[in-house]
Amino acid sequence: MSFLRTWPPRALDLILPPRCPVTQEEITAQHMLGPWAWSATHFIEEPFCGRCGIPFAAEYGEGVECPSCIAEPPDFDRARAAVVYDDASHQLIVRFKHSDRTELAAMFARWIARAGTGLITRSSVLAPIPLHSRRLLARRYNQSALLAQGTAKHSGAKLSLGEFVRRRATPPQKELSREARKRNVAGAFGFRSEVARARFKGAHVILIDDVLTTGATLSAAARTLKRAGAAQVDALVLARVVKGGVGAI
Repeated sequence: MSFLRTWPPRALDLILPPRCPVTQEEITAQHMLGPWAWSATHFIEEPFCGRCGIPFAAEYGEGVECPSCIAEPPDFDRARAAVVYDDASHQLIVRFKHSDRTELAAMFARWIARAGTGLITRSSVLAPIPLHSRRLLARRYNQSALLAQGTAKHSGAKLSLGEFVRRRATPPQKELSREARKRNVAGAFGFRSEVARARFKGAHVILIDDVLTTGATLSAAARTLKRAGAAQVDALVLARVVKGGVGAI
């Protein structure tokens, strides 16, 4: 099938009609969702927390922060997410992250770039949350790096790959409590070299990841970057967990 990669996209669509990655129904173009999957996907729009981006059930005013951010501010400055992590987005993300559906990165990157409107500039440095070398070897790709590459393409921002690293292997966060997540990633991040560290000094860094749950990983990464002299550290993620249901806080 490799010879098909040289064919014009429209010709390929005639031979292999594009299909929705959720329902498998035929769609009009690659890297899109079908009508049902699109309607089931909950994109995050304002109003939301000015700090972590969690959606509010009502408008409370510009820049208002959620109770969690007021009580325990995260180490990143702002975070924004494209969609709510629910049954619909879960199916897509699991296929992307664990089933080699890397072609989904193109669609997801468009969503992330849109969520980052007003946050990303051409001078921003996009840095994906890194995988430890052992996990990268097992998975064969870093899903966050694919998202960062696509987001840089859509936004025109700078891209940093391989300079910000995970220095030690950490167990998966999925089954851990909030406090255990913090301990798990404490001190886990660093830089490939002193030259790599210097790249982030004075920079506006935007961390890219797939899912935001408690923010422990993003906060640990932000602390490391700020200690290296980053002027500001924001975060853009594909999806975020919202407790209490879609749109509730």
